[in-house]
Amino acid sequence: ARKGASEGCLTTTAGRPVACGAQCCSRSESESGRFVPSRDAGTMNFLGFKAPCTVDVELFKEGGEKPKMVTVRSASGVSETIPLYKDGETVSGVCTITPAFGKKIDHQGVKIELLGQIEAYYDKGSFYDFIASVREVAGPGELKEEVKFDFEFPKMEMVNETYSGVNVRLRYVVKVTMVRSYRGSVVKDFPFCVRNTSILPEINNSIKMEVGIEDCLHIEFEYKKSKYHLKDVLVGKIYFLLVQIKLKHMELEIRRRETTGSGSNQYNETQTMAKYEVMDGAPVKGECVPIRLFLSAYDLTPTYKNINNKFSVKYFLNLVLVDEEDRRYFKQQEIQLYRTEMDP
Repeated sequence: ARKGASEGCLTTTAGRPVACGAQCCSRSESESGRFVPSRDAGTMNFLGFKAPCTVDVELFKEGGEKPKMVTVRSASGVSETIPLYKDGETVSGVCTITPAFGKKIDHQGVKIELLGQIEAYYDKGSFYDFIASVREVAGPGELKEEVKFDFEFPKMEMVNETYSGVNVRLRYVVKVTMVRSYRGSVVKDFPFCVRNTSILPEINNSIKMEVGIEDCLHIEFEYKKSKYHLKDVLVGKIYFLLVQIKLKHMELEIRRRETTGSGSNQYNETQTMAKYEVMDGAPVKGECVPIRLFLSAYDLTPTYKNINNKFSVKYFLNLVLVDEEDRRYFKQQEIQLYRTEMDP
């Protein structure tokens, strides 16, 4: 039997903190965008009984178009391939529920939700929902055989990108819940990825700075731009105006600073995303060292500013010089990253 989703729905865009009742599972995927749980995290309850049914979701865009697939890093650090959407697109699909063991299942209803959630790892298991849209696809009854439910969430506002960091993650899921009054409800999450493009900035000033140590070291560095897209090439030059220190090494780093929480509960985590050796050996006065760094080789995201008052992500260029006594001199400059392509 094939049943359509009911007309009524509840959509909220205001964020609200909720406790997550979902049991996560790893999933295998086919090229069509169909998900089949490879390990049923909800197959055993506390009494040792297996789950009464299997749940499968196949996701589409508007008009039945299959979404592209993209490989992302999950919260556990494992790569997974999931469907790709962008802001304003329709998320639709078919949910298939199949009873196990050929037995009937009594339930109190089936609902399908589209959730946008932020989870801080220091408060693991507690999700902040900034999107919550619900479809009640079945009322109380019993399930005797495989049944399919169509569902659609039209033109969803998904301005925040999927993100998995050190202390926080932002995710989108289609959540299927079969409510049961005993032995626990059946709950399955099917994640998908959201990425959004930005227009080219109208103003993109160069970065020029002079740094040094009085009477010892004076250098000038210049980067052609301060804003870069994720597949851009960073081009610059470093001029040595005064060198009275025996330098042996110079490198350029791209650092990501993730800020979560606020006040006394604020956490800052800095990761080195890229290292590029600029020079190996001692420079001389008047020397100019060119820089050319391809950003597409690194796992970078756009700059995120105060996402739902929960977290921010900034990027910095960090120029590091090391002398013969292994003393380190560095200068840091913030840059802005943005996305211009939707290719997986």
